[in-house]
Amino acid sequence: MGKPLNVGIIGCGAIIAQYLANIPRLETLKLVAVADLDPARAQAVADGYDGVRAVSVEDLLAAEDVDLVLNLTIPAAHADVALKAIAAGKSVYGEKPLAATTAEARQVLDAAREAGVAVGCAPDTVLGTGVQTARKAIDDGLIGAPISATATMVTPGHERWHPHPDFYYQPGGGPLLDMGPYYVSALVNMLGPVVSVIGAASHTRTERTIGSGPREGEVIPVATDSHVTGILVHASGALSTLVMSFDAVNTKSSNIEIHGELGSLVVPDPNYFEGAVELFTLGADAWETLPVSAGYVESGRGFGIADLAATPAGSEPRAGGQLAYHALEVMESVLESARSGAAVQIRSTAARPALVELTVLADARTEEQVQEVTA
Repeated sequence: MGKPLNVGIIGCGAIIAQYLANIPRLETLKLVAVADLDPARAQAVADGYDGVRAVSVEDLLAAEDVDLVLNLTIPAAHADVALKAIAAGKSVYGEKPLAATTAEARQVLDAAREAGVAVGCAPDTVLGTGVQTARKAIDDGLIGAPISATATMVTPGHERWHPHPDFYYQPGGGPLLDMGPYYVSALVNMLGPVVSVIGAASHTRTERTIGSGPREGEVIPVATDSHVTGILVHASGALSTLVMSFDAVNTKSSNIEIHGELGSLVVPDPNYFEGAVELFTLGADAWETLPVSAGYVESGRGFGIADLAATPAGSEPRAGGQLAYHALEVMESVLESARSGAAVQIRSTAARPALVELTVLADARTEEQVQEVTA
């Protein structure tokens, strides 16, 4: 084992808590510095962790002991921060989406290739035992040849709980670009890359009212579609139907279902790392819950960085930039199709990432404990 990968975080907003809970559990990662436009937020993080210093964004980018920048800024700033980190010779792992547009995302990937550094991107939820167990079931032929999938995310809107929800309702936001990366990345992991899409979209309100926090009651404008439906045509021939909504109230639909010639799978919420995978095979009398058979056990945000750290130089990480770019182009194209009314061909592709064998990365366990987790 080599030395840990030294991580510096830019952006100390709400999402950082989940990374802070997991990075100390991963022996291959070491958090050394944090930065934020609000120095007090960065200092608050540093005060809670031994050996972590709060610095300016400029100082973090220049720091010789930072190997990788974890980019937790808002989507509109993802590309700018990533490009600055790459220019400083550092690898980058970002929250989703990779950038606000595919044009910006292409700049990031091109710059990283020229600099010889790695790019990774959330969601790494697809590396957990939920999606990976479903992926293995498909690979093992339990449903036969995949035919179709449905992916459904319905919520009445993030303004009900988020104290600063403005960016969710501006260009680059909306339910598809916010939550779609989880679903599209999971679908590509299970069914392979997408070659064309058809989309439709709408929004029911031009304003939203913040429901919590210091701005409770403030009205914000809606400048993007808040209900999106798309059909994805995979290179394999499988068809996936997406429904992503900030307008509807609730649903009883499965987050993801995969249908094949010999059976159907219910896949757990791709926003999480774990969850039960259910199988109904042709001629069966009932659904069965499959045993956990693949993925990083008891994982969380940050495991994608550990996976990147273990990826040989020159190889694409499982939660890598190519997959993130492909997912972004798919989503951007669904919205383009919704505007034009015509199908859109997807120019990029992404190799279906390798299956994650059942693996314990954190809080080392005995073989017996692993068997208890997976029973």
